[in-house]
Amino acid sequence: MNHNQLDHILKANHRDAYLWARQCCSFDDEMAKDVLQQSYLKILEGQAKLKDVSKAKTWLFSIIRYTAIDSLRIAGKVVSLSDSYDPIEIHEEVDTTDYEGIIKHLPEMQREVILMVFYHQMTIAQSAEILQIGLGTARTHYDRGKKKLKELITKVQIQEEYGK
Repeated sequence: MNHNQLDHILKANHRDAYLWARQCCSFDDEMAKDVLQQSYLKILEGQAKLKDVSKAKTWLFSIIRYTAIDSLRIAGKVVSLSDSYDPIEIHEEVDTTDYEGIIKHLPEMQREVILMVFYHQMTIAQSAEILQIGLGTARTHYDRGKKKLKELITKVQIQEEYGK
């Protein structure tokens, strides 16, 4: 694949790539910009090679995700595996208009699958490929994530209705 084709793919997916980088960096804008720049450099310098043009967005999101993981590890913001799978209880009040705040309360894998499917219009299979997990595992995270989101939203509505 030549440089012009890669440049076209990056430009066509730039907005979604930035939003995904931001989500992978816990909504930290500055870190997301750095991660996106590092990802683009990896691609343009040939460190990451696209094998199937039909999977360009999936490929790009994978590069961004693993670059973000490396950046978070370097910054000391690593999430343990147990945090990724265990349910998280909310102890502080969450604003219903703060969707980022609500989504942050999901375990990491559930959050990533939900964001890819709902926000980036990917299939569960594509999200499984990006996360390098099995399709059944991705479906489980998707289902549990939807249930947890419903639970969180209901809890917030009850808090608002009854004043905590």
